[in-house]
Amino acid sequence: MGYISKSFRHLFGYRVPRPSKDEQSEELKAIYAGKKGNLTKDDLEQIHIEHKQPYGGKWLRRRWLTLIALNLLFVLSFSFDIQLLEGALTASRFVGFHMADLNSALQVILAYKVLVLNLFIGIVTVFLLWVLLGGRSFCSWVCPYHLLAEWAEYLHLWLAKRGIVRDHSFNRKVRTVFYLSFVVLALVTGYTVFETLSPTGILSRALIYGPGLALLWVLALLAFEVFYSRRAWCRYVCPIGMTYGVVGLISPLRVTFNAEACHHEGDCRKVCLVPHVLDLTIRGGTSQVHEDVGADCTRCGLCVDICPTDSLNYEFKGLSKLL
Repeated sequence: MGYISKSFRHLFGYRVPRPSKDEQSEELKAIYAGKKGNLTKDDLEQIHIEHKQPYGGKWLRRRWLTLIALNLLFVLSFSFDIQLLEGALTASRFVGFHMADLNSALQVILAYKVLVLNLFIGIVTVFLLWVLLGGRSFCSWVCPYHLLAEWAEYLHLWLAKRGIVRDHSFNRKVRTVFYLSFVVLALVTGYTVFETLSPTGILSRALIYGPGLALLWVLALLAFEVFYSRRAWCRYVCPIGMTYGVVGLISPLRVTFNAEACHHEGDCRKVCLVPHVLDLTIRGGTSQVHEDVGADCTRCGLCVDICPTDSLNYEFKGLSKLL
């Protein structure tokens, strides 16, 4: 099954079937056969110790810094009226050049049945930007709610470890249902219903223009994720991820998996926001030695940071892996 078809299955909530042994390349079979007893438990423990980094991994630090800096740039531009980055994440102008969040633009077009020139320019600009940067990278590198949800997840895991809460999962297909529901609501009501509920837009506007009552909705979502279902909004509801995931289908920036370097510890899947995209890291989960992680991947870098044997890396197709 090719990259595009696997990615579509991930985006719409379907699991990708594991390849049969007949589908596995001879090189991969040889690698799997040669790994039996290749590293002892003590060897792997030593690798983990040597790999461990203080204060999170380098990609986590880079990502948090980038996300905070971008959102603060909106705040500073408005506060000091420097007209560098005007507006909010849903729609903005960078040094006078129009930019429009793709999902917000879709909602506007569906609700008002019109496409004005400035909106078209903003759509094309942002589309090209996120094709280059990897589609769902928007979620983990730009979205302010993603950062709060990430911190809420740490609290959830701390509580779960002590038996205070338990994580409840939902069928991933429900995200497609929500996506279609927001599309229909925009068409029928003539109103951008999702934008009223979107914690991304609410937080972006609150940071720039000041807090409002809508922040209570964001707090309610975070509480639900802390005490009931970790990352529920991003995993099961938010259509922004699906929109940018489709853009990521043609992006040259991907996380790539090297089966030869992998020793199947499973740490990468434990930290991943969308662990289904890393099913290929399970022994027998891939048919090739080198395979790209699907477009539903947020390119957050947590799996790259945590892998002790360097089997997961960022790669810009046609170029070498990123540092």
